[in-house]
Amino acid sequence: MTIQEILKTYWNHDAFRPMQEDIIQSVLLGYDTLALLPTGGGKSVCFQVPAMAREGICIVVSPLIALMKDQVENLKQKEIEAVAITAGMSKREIDTALDACIYNNVKFLYLSPERLLSELVRERIKYMRVNLFAVDEAHCISQWGYDFRLAYLHIADLREIHPDVPVLALTATATAQVRQDIQDKLLFKVSQVFQKSFERKNLSYVVQNEENKFRKLLDVPKGVKGSGIVYVRSRRECAEIAKFYNDNGIGADFYHAGLTPDERSKKQESWKQNATRIMVATNAFGMGIDKPDVRFVIHKDPPESLEAYYQEAGRGGRDEKKAYIVLLYNNADHARQEKIFELSFPSVDEIKRVYHQLSSHYSIAYGAGEGLSFDLDLGAFCNKYQLDVIKTLNALKFLEQSEYLSFSESVFLPSRFRFDVPHEQLYNFQIQNAGWDAFIKTLLRSYGGAFESYVRLKEFDVARRANLSVQQVIEGLKQLQDFNVLTYLPQNDQPQVTYLRPRQQSKEVYIDKKYIAQRKATYLKKMEAVFAYCTRKQCRSQQLLAYFDEPDAEKCGVCDVCLEKKRRQSVTDVVEDITNEVAQLLTADALNISTLISSIKTGGEKERLDTIRLLLDAGKIKFNGEFYYL
Repeated sequence: MTIQEILKTYWNHDAFRPMQEDIIQSVLLGYDTLALLPTGGGKSVCFQVPAMAREGICIVVSPLIALMKDQVENLKQKEIEAVAITAGMSKREIDTALDACIYNNVKFLYLSPERLLSELVRERIKYMRVNLFAVDEAHCISQWGYDFRLAYLHIADLREIHPDVPVLALTATATAQVRQDIQDKLLFKVSQVFQKSFERKNLSYVVQNEENKFRKLLDVPKGVKGSGIVYVRSRRECAEIAKFYNDNGIGADFYHAGLTPDERSKKQESWKQNATRIMVATNAFGMGIDKPDVRFVIHKDPPESLEAYYQEAGRGGRDEKKAYIVLLYNNADHARQEKIFELSFPSVDEIKRVYHQLSSHYSIAYGAGEGLSFDLDLGAFCNKYQLDVIKTLNALKFLEQSEYLSFSESVFLPSRFRFDVPHEQLYNFQIQNAGWDAFIKTLLRSYGGAFESYVRLKEFDVARRANLSVQQVIEGLKQLQDFNVLTYLPQNDQPQVTYLRPRQQSKEVYIDKKYIAQRKATYLKKMEAVFAYCTRKQCRSQQLLAYFDEPDAEKCGVCDVCLEKKRRQSVTDVVEDITNEVAQLLTADALNISTLISSIKTGGEKERLDTIRLLLDAGKIKFNGEFYYL
């Protein structure tokens, strides 16, 4: 099929969006390609269509586990084979998935960048017929980017394995420095760069310096019709503010990464269909969700960077109609952000201490632990060792960047199972253990494909079909696992820690001080850019575009700063016009106040009176107690 036929057959679109076709043709011609498309610009089509047009498999590297899972599900619904290898999967699951990529007709393999550190993964990629490497959120490869991840630097290793396979790097936000860094780090050969302007003419950016943020959270949806998104910092706030809206008669729901896939899907669908008006969410919400008619996006607090802000703001007004992007800010935010800044950069000693306390927590001996994964209850761990949660979280990230472990924040993993015996052996087990026959038949009838790979399992559905309690189903699966009939992996929504190396002695744990200092300087620069945006009285769109290296942009005319200047200019113009009229009237004759006011044609009565007072105070007209005159 042609790329247009692929687009129509699988995505049901008649035409590509701007730049998509150019990017796809560049990839098909074998060029290394960097594509900067705004949020909602259809980045996934840019690698999915060319991958479908060629024999072989496309390897997609992405840091967003929730988005990977959503894209895999969407591809499967289109009857396109896709798999994702993420944190929390067992070695056997990974092994099965990689086998499917080599021997079966899998078109897309989604990987987190940390998975490229695995020798097993790299070795198996050698045997895959790869047609494209797609790097999503490519700004993560640059230390100058707002979300640098050291594991991204290993993507270049793929080029040694398959040197002739082109790379497509995709991002919505990157400065000129970051754009060049992406190309250098990914070892681009002959590169093509496609970039749209970051300007969004239909968005009205507003910053409100507001002490009472809750009042403003109500004012926006009362003043703007249609659906919206409210971004908050924590999961706790998601639920609280959604309740606040509902208590005030505005339909709202909440969304964060800790929800199950079913919950996420139901909430998304309800909001997309406008059954829910407002989604209160952490920054986990919005990736891959294409709702064109979002009329407002509110940030309750300043974001960590203008890149993140631009990306989240870009979820408003994708239908090219007007949308309002509101950022609530007050002086307390500055102090709070500075405190978070300090906690975000623990000392080398503090990082090493977290590493050894974590190893003690899991009872890992020195020289052991490589490849092992563990659930991490961060709150319980910090309580046990009297640690600050934010500082500990960032210590784990620095340990990840130094490649001692990988750390994935809480993402829901559903229950999965796989039969570990062939059909004949399972049949013999059922004959010899008649008590298990009905239960196993329920599993066989409910879930196909469980002999070849892990399949998702809903204990509640099995319980209903087998006329058992959910707890009986869980116990039954565990017992069958003990009999070596199947492997059962219960659902999990805890963060995951995986040891990438055996546990090291303290003197062997090397944390790069220079790297931490660089990250601290970059973070500080980005934090200061956010607060400059909040406080500087310059066109908001101009500020954003200058940050993304478009310094000559025109004023937008629709942000709060531009509208305030227009209002002031309008007041000035009215005063000037009234002054001119007063001068003409009093040149002809002295007039009393009522005659003078009624003779002026410009403005309202208050504006006319105010201007006459100004002229009197300035000595430009006089009053003798009855008449005004020059």
